[in-house]
Amino acid sequence: MELWLLGSKSALLLFIVYSLYGGLHDASFRPAYILLLLIYVGLNFGIPPLKRRPKTSLVLSVLSAALAIYGALELHPLILLLAIPNLYEAASRLGAKSWQSAVVLAASVWLSPAPQRPLYALAAALCFLLYDAVCRLYARLSLREEERDKLQEDARRLTRALADNEEYARQSAYTIKLEERGRLSQQIHDEVGHAMAGALIQMEAARRLLDTNRSKAEELLGNAIVISKEGLERIRLTLKQSKPPAEQLGIGRLQLFVDELSAKHDIRATLNYSGDLDAITQLQWRIIQANATEAVTNSLKYSGASAIAVEVLVMNKFIKAVVRDDGRGADKIVKGLGIVGMEERAATGGGTIIVDGSRGFSVTTLLPANGAS
Repeated sequence: MELWLLGSKSALLLFIVYSLYGGLHDASFRPAYILLLLIYVGLNFGIPPLKRRPKTSLVLSVLSAALAIYGALELHPLILLLAIPNLYEAASRLGAKSWQSAVVLAASVWLSPAPQRPLYALAAALCFLLYDAVCRLYARLSLREEERDKLQEDARRLTRALADNEEYARQSAYTIKLEERGRLSQQIHDEVGHAMAGALIQMEAARRLLDTNRSKAEELLGNAIVISKEGLERIRLTLKQSKPPAEQLGIGRLQLFVDELSAKHDIRATLNYSGDLDAITQLQWRIIQANATEAVTNSLKYSGASAIAVEVLVMNKFIKAVVRDDGRGADKIVKGLGIVGMEERAATGGGTIIVDGSRGFSVTTLLPANGAS
């Protein structure tokens, strides 16, 4: 703002100097002109550095206007033009509205000599229009800066919240693991530990009675064997209950992969599955997961697709895993390292892949069901 004001003052100052000494008024050289103009320049060039001290800037503006009025009365009426921007500047610093500043400028015009009033009116109107436009521009810029600062603060707050949520998720996962370990330890201690302790007591008693009461010793050994079998069965049941089913692990990893794909990329990703997923072995899940990752990577690089669909179907003789996009496809399939790698990977499980580029691009992995070849 101060630079615009300074520029308008400089333009008026150059006009006055040209008018006085360029022959428009055929003014004779007077050192007082130069002294007054130099003092005016010094006062006004001191205003921008003091913009953070509004009272001092206001004093300098008033002094500059008074100096211009004095010069107009004592030296030449044309110098009164320099008072116009200072009067508007002082009114603005006092908090006057645009129409109030316009009244101040109009009053200054009527106080000027009659022959120069058209020139003063033109200068006042131009200054008013210029300052009003600059004020509106700066108001909009200030609003944009406030909005930008608010957006930056929101972004920082969201980043902190995300970091806190990630830390909370890590702590929660760690706590869940500790709780699960504690539950398993307590369950093994309460069920299996007591059974094993009972079996040991029975076997110890049987050892002592082996020479004196063989029938009783055999009975105790039989009880120990039964208790041991029950303990082993409880161990098996505990481990089976604690271990997630194979199909949940496989489809869970695939679902997580699809969810991350939608979150990290501007693309719509879906997962569908049907059939007895428990029939898929761990080796087959690894092949499906690796081939799906490779196919999705190729789609992101080359297809320009907006949607990717992943599908797993368990049929009577085959397990079918398909990755399909709605991209540009390909009339001719060229087997690069990615497709060759998927073929080799499927072959390790006794399967194969089918690539189709007619409608979008799709990669189908076929694996034998129930380990059949």
